[in-house]
Amino acid sequence: MSETLAVLDGSETARKRLLSIRGEPLFYADWDNVIFIHYQTDPQELQRCIPYHLDLYDGSAFVSLVAFTMRGMRPRFGGSLSALFFKPISTHHFLNVRTYVTDEAEAGIYFMQEWLSSRLATWLGPCSFGLPYRFAQMDYHRNHEHEQRGKIEASAGSFHFCATLEPNDPGICAPGSLDEFLLERYTAFTQFGKCRRFFRIWHEPWQRVPADIQIATDRLIQSTGRWWRSARCIGANYSTGVKVWMGWPHAIGDSRVIPLIGYE
Repeated sequence: MSETLAVLDGSETARKRLLSIRGEPLFYADWDNVIFIHYQTDPQELQRCIPYHLDLYDGSAFVSLVAFTMRGMRPRFGGSLSALFFKPISTHHFLNVRTYVTDEAEAGIYFMQEWLSSRLATWLGPCSFGLPYRFAQMDYHRNHEHEQRGKIEASAGSFHFCATLEPNDPGICAPGSLDEFLLERYTAFTQFGKCRRFFRIWHEPWQRVPADIQIATDRLIQSTGRWWRSARCIGANYSTGVKVWMGWPHAIGDSRVIPLIGYE
């Protein structure tokens, strides 16, 4: 099987897994102008911050920051009326701090912290999906074709970055590569109080280019835990975005399809 077909097969497996649960997906949305900033860190120090088992790549642990704009989130059901009801929270900026975990041999991500530019969405996310939402003033913009800037101001601190995009044609991740491990994830695990949940997503494989990252201030990221002490930035990616299906939240222990080992 060619490398392209292998990655496409992983995305298709994720789509089938999402649809294996009746009533999925719950939402549709677009994730636009996505910047991934990756850090390698000490596994033992990171594990102390995480309630799930870490998923390691060649024995190393990773944390990624993901900055993007979500547009047009609307329920799968209800047509234009339900889309109108969700309009106040349908479009806003995100900054996610996530790491890589497994549960029952299914690989996914765990959100350590998330900042949003919508106050209303920050009230809804924790109780419904168990997501660690916080409000921040956020500004994402393109200076020109090959430069993306972000400025996040929150009560815990600031995070300012500039991503210079390499002038390459976008491509998907090579199977088995670190980029695939970090980007091609289709399950999220959460914990809110004592309640553990998971939800699944689906999209086409990321079409991305490498990016050079300059960080002006990172106190906001330092506030997310001691993992930061040993962290070092190892690279970044940029994608124009994907169209996403987002699944319902399910309590851990709900009936699931047989979990699959891998990076899907």
